[in-house]
Amino acid sequence: MPLTVDGQTYYRTAEVCALVGIAKNTLFRWIREGSSLDAEHRDRRGWRLFTRSEVDRLRAEVNRVHRVARSSTERT
Repeated sequence: MPLTVDGQTYYRTAEVCALVGIAKNTLFRWIREGSSLDAEHRDRRGWRLFTRSEVDRLRAEVNRVHRVARSSTERT
């Protein structure tokens, strides 16, 4: 369930992964490798909180990766 703080809605890591269709391991790997932006916000426990615009950027990256993978599969 998204969290609202000061009128801003935030999504936790598991929610983001479910929304964009990737595993948490994939998200953490992309963050570690610099392929994806890390969350700008964290809760008091240090857990990542993503805004809707960050979720949308991640979804665009997932779609780009899928297009590249699909096009390379079609060439073989």
